[in-house]
Amino acid sequence: MPIESYNPYTDRVLRRFSAFSWSKTERILAQADKAARAWRGTTFAHRAGVLHRAAALLRQRQDELARLMALEMGKPVVDGRAEVQKCAACCDFYADKAEEFLADELIQTDAGRSFISYQPLGVVLAVMPWNFPLWQVVRFAAPALMAGNVGLLKHASNVPQCALALEQVFHDAGLPPAAFRSLLIGSDLVEKLIEDDRVQAVTLTGSEGAGSAVAATSGRHIKKTVLELGGSDPFLVLADADLPLAAKTAAQARMINAGQSCIAAKRFIVEKPVLKEFIRLLKGHLLEMQTGDPLDEATQYGPLARPDLADDLTRQVEDSVAQGAKVELFGGQSQPGSALFRPMILSNVKPGQRAYEEELFGPVALVLEAKDAADALRLANDSRFGLGAAIWTQDLKKGEQLAREIESGAVFVNGLVKSMNELPFGGVKKSGYGRELSYLGIREFVNQKSVWIGKEAKAKGKTE
Repeated sequence: MPIESYNPYTDRVLRRFSAFSWSKTERILAQADKAARAWRGTTFAHRAGVLHRAAALLRQRQDELARLMALEMGKPVVDGRAEVQKCAACCDFYADKAEEFLADELIQTDAGRSFISYQPLGVVLAVMPWNFPLWQVVRFAAPALMAGNVGLLKHASNVPQCALALEQVFHDAGLPPAAFRSLLIGSDLVEKLIEDDRVQAVTLTGSEGAGSAVAATSGRHIKKTVLELGGSDPFLVLADADLPLAAKTAAQARMINAGQSCIAAKRFIVEKPVLKEFIRLLKGHLLEMQTGDPLDEATQYGPLARPDLADDLTRQVEDSVAQGAKVELFGGQSQPGSALFRPMILSNVKPGQRAYEEELFGPVALVLEAKDAADALRLANDSRFGLGAAIWTQDLKKGEQLAREIESGAVFVNGLVKSMNELPFGGVKKSGYGRELSYLGIREFVNQKSVWIGKEAKAKGKTE
């Protein structure tokens, strides 16, 4: 895939970039390896100063960064500014908390003193997607840098300007240039980087296929990995739920980033007594949402990031309808090759249909009928994915019980599923492994070293 800025709203290529050669990439890797040895020796206070300055620069540049996201992948500028602010908050969070999260942990053993020490690994390679082009990167970079690691970013090929802009933020904040670099490379060089001993660990957010390939290469070379992959998040609506609020939140949850979010709600599992009313309310909220130019402040959702993504989603919908799914809200593409995809609702979604088995990465809401709460739980877990989930009920005790039984990395009861600095983020099953954010996230790419120190020897006899 070419490395270029393509505007999905205007269908125009804005800029093209020459991919780095392996020799240039290898030189950057050598510089990063050298920088890692120096950066790990800096104090937490020094690193925190850099991260706090990065947060301030992100806030100062939020308008231009939001504009870049709008141009490169169609995110409305209102959402883009919110993403930049979230990145700034993450930088501040780890600047403030890293020393506490990585402090020596005393352990009682037979030693005079024993503890767990958390020490940086070195160069961490990040393979990141286009859907949240700044947030996905910062939630890896902020904890990794504060832990004393350095980062190499292989970003998605359609957001090169976002990658370079974020690199500039870190450099302008005072980070040594070699400690964070954006590599404008194709996927063909990722394997060579992972094979190189100077790369100590790899983090990837992306598709199941990309995760499998990176994990396989990393496994052959004994490299630590964190994978955040796809999701087909269930949104359970029990009969006793606050239905108007649940339906309004459901529309928001499905339309996050025009539906292009791993933790966007995708499967709406609704108890039969409230099914028809839920569909009616959901349909109304989806129809109210405004699309248009992502640079327009009034736009609530933009196009999908590329026309081929909309074409793929259309085929998934058409195949599912041919397999028995029912269209409750007509939308989709106006014509093949268009990146704009209006919201749709499919009901009668059953096993064997593509809509039931696959992740639909776009604004298509899938409604499944549940006989009761137990059946809703069964349907929620009948998926190879396990990233996020939501439960709507006025019985909080029942909500918590179901939350404990749902197979996912996060469950929100009566709330919109979101990533947040304080809670770990990641999945189970085919949604990946490892965790980002919280204290768990910063401990993924460190050596959790056990240190055992014997007791002082007792003196024998008297000394003169």
